[in-house]
Amino acid sequence: MNEHDSERLAGIMVEDGLVPAVSESDADVIIFNTCTIRENADLKLYSALGHLKAVKERRPDLQIAVGGCMAQKDRGEILERAAWVDVVFGTHNIAAAPGLLARARSEGPVVEVFDAPDPEANRDMAPALYAVRELAFAAWITIQTGCDNTCAYCIVPSVRGGEISRPLDDLVAEARMLAASGVTEVTVLGQNVNSYGRDITGRRTLFAELLRALGEVEGIERIRFTSPHPKDLRPETIAAMAETTAVCPQLHLPLQSGSNRVLSSMRRGYSAERYLERLARARAEIDDLAVTTDLIVGFPGESDDEFDETLAVVAACEYDSAYTFIFSPREGTRGATMTDQFVASDVIKERFERLKEVLDRSALAKHAAREGRREEVLVEGPSKRNGAMLSGRTRQGKLIHFGDVGETLRPGSLAMVDVTHGAPYHLLGTVASTVRGPRHKVRIPLLSS
Repeated sequence: MNEHDSERLAGIMVEDGLVPAVSESDADVIIFNTCTIRENADLKLYSALGHLKAVKERRPDLQIAVGGCMAQKDRGEILERAAWVDVVFGTHNIAAAPGLLARARSEGPVVEVFDAPDPEANRDMAPALYAVRELAFAAWITIQTGCDNTCAYCIVPSVRGGEISRPLDDLVAEARMLAASGVTEVTVLGQNVNSYGRDITGRRTLFAELLRALGEVEGIERIRFTSPHPKDLRPETIAAMAETTAVCPQLHLPLQSGSNRVLSSMRRGYSAERYLERLARARAEIDDLAVTTDLIVGFPGESDDEFDETLAVVAACEYDSAYTFIFSPREGTRGATMTDQFVASDVIKERFERLKEVLDRSALAKHAAREGRREEVLVEGPSKRNGAMLSGRTRQGKLIHFGDVGETLRPGSLAMVDVTHGAPYHLLGTVASTVRGPRHKVRIPLLSS
């Protein structure tokens, strides 16, 4: 969600007449779009702002803005700790950033943070078409902002508000515009995508209907989504995934813990047994499904036995990969008040390593099982590991590095790649054939004489 907000911010700045800076030293405006899910994000921001203090003193015309979730939470504190910041804006008024920067040039520092979103403004948010994207052929589509859940560790509802869904017809129209510009892959975004539309219609099946509708948009070849909530993963959504060709066989299903007592304390709304039942149904109905998850280590009160329960569930789930986090207390959440139950850091570290072993073993087995298979790969560009190779993603979302063929495969191309090796975090392969070239237009800058 933050990545897409940053793309939208960049797009808004370009629409206002700015161009992307080559480096920080060349910039007239520097914007921090912040996260506040974990404490480390806060520390990174103030470290970066500290570095810019001397730069601001040398270049007083440089404008510095801080937006996003941390700005929403700590609106007053930011200027107290970094008086050289020009603008502070929250999660609900991203589109106002150019105007706030203009005001700051004449008025001095400006803080504008709305406590609640404007439902109509969110439903009519600028389409992803105008975002400045890293990949011209792949785009995010935000279908919903905010969250109505009350997970004990999560600050998102406090900084992004309750769930607000965009109309289905608007989302389909946006997908058509993206397809017309050459986008072939879209990722549907929401804090809890499978509760999409309940605030509009009251029905619980609208997300499945959206997947099917997006699957009918000509030119959109791949559809992904993140993140669903296990308690809301309904049969209609599983059926839509299985029956809609464009929807990729990839499911990110956050577990967080395998202990029923810890899940209850987290206020997750499901048991380990219910999670396993829904995962089994998804795997039974969706062919060649890749499954990833989120896990929190060291939630307050987690005992050794309860962590062992998590290890057992994780082993049973046989995940393709996982995002693992150490519990980070965030002010304003229930978890942050459970100080008398905080788990010792050395215990958390040991548990984290044990969990990683189980996850790596599962990921390696999943990837090794793909050796010898031929995969459809969307080419992203040169590999960051080895510039002589290319990288791309399979339909299951797996990163694969592969050797090129005689002709250069440009980003956005589709190729068939034979998998030669499976490692825990990626695949290796060789190109078997080219399916098609890129469909997006490449803009070539014109140089004036």
